[in-house]
Amino acid sequence: MEQKKLSKESLLQLIQESYGHIFEPELITKISELGSYRIVRSGEILIDLGEQIKSMPLLLKGAVKIIREDKDGHELFLYYIERGDTCAFSLACCMGAKKSEIRAMVEEDAEIILIPVEYMDKWVVEYRSWRDFVFQSYNMRLEEMLEAIDSIAFLKLDERLMKYLTDKVKVTGDTRLGSTHQQIADEMNTSRVVVSRLLKQLEKSGKIKLFRNMIEVLEF
Repeated sequence: MEQKKLSKESLLQLIQESYGHIFEPELITKISELGSYRIVRSGEILIDLGEQIKSMPLLLKGAVKIIREDKDGHELFLYYIERGDTCAFSLACCMGAKKSEIRAMVEEDAEIILIPVEYMDKWVVEYRSWRDFVFQSYNMRLEEMLEAIDSIAFLKLDERLMKYLTDKVKVTGDTRLGSTHQQIADEMNTSRVVVSRLLKQLEKSGKIKLFRNMIEVLEF
């Protein structure tokens, strides 16, 4: 995680661009004064499992994927957060003083502002826009988690794989994905051999095109 100095005006403008339609001007100013601006590169872990969360991230640019992991180290991708979002799991842990139950990994280079946890409860009382934002974040992530559960329970593995690829395209804005077969297998909690076989099937059906170390999604 890289700390970078921004002028007060530049930081205020960045926050305004991402959250000005959500928060009132007074809260935007508070965030710029109390928050810490950071740049986090693709592949870096923003929040890890078991970590005591001391600040809550607001995403100004980029994309972050949220992953759960079981006791045996098997991972399961849950959802993405993008500009103007925050992670509901982080909110819950911040407000409940709990350790993180998820891993947040940067998918695309991200710019974030970290808000110290001591302001979470206070702002819920003081700012209606913050309270609405918290509840809406919980609601959105719950819907995405239910979608993830439905995908596991009701979709065939090839359908899950295609959904995984199209979701990633929508977040990154790029139809060409650099994910390896092993990375996909890890996030879908299956084997690399199965993923490779299904990718070949999807290519034969004209939905994707496989290259060395790259997948191009043709249907999304």
